[in-house]
Amino acid sequence: MAKSYISTKNKRLIINRSRGYCEYCQCPADFSTEPFSIEHIIPRSKNGLDELSNLAYACIGCNIYKSDKTEFLDTLSQAFYPLYNPRTMIWNEHFIWDKSLTVMIGKTAIGRVTIEAIKLNRRPLKNLRRALIAIGEHPPDFDL
Repeated sequence: MAKSYISTKNKRLIINRSRGYCEYCQCPADFSTEPFSIEHIIPRSKNGLDELSNLAYACIGCNIYKSDKTEFLDTLSQAFYPLYNPRTMIWNEHFIWDKSLTVMIGKTAIGRVTIEAIKLNRRPLKNLRRALIAIGEHPPDFDL
């Protein structure tokens, strides 16, 4: 497989489009202990392209857990559903925060499978969210 190339201009556009937040866990790059990268929503291994419509800004944790997954089993319905696509779906339609604002809850099967597949409530994320709440930086005050 040929190496992916994303221009500096497009990288900047992707980061600006995300407002500097992981498009999956919604943690800001400025406060994260993990590096961020440009992620292929449909992986190149599944013929995903290096087009803006297939690229998202993601923390390394979300990128690693997502890997080449595009769908996952919903244990509630026992059916496979696609993972959340930040280019074609609206975050608020699939996710909400619990009362503490540290735990992401899936409102739909897509939300549930994405939380499970990408581990969007992993301990380091919940700890970071608590710290961000304390300084008024969580949750994001815009729709991703």
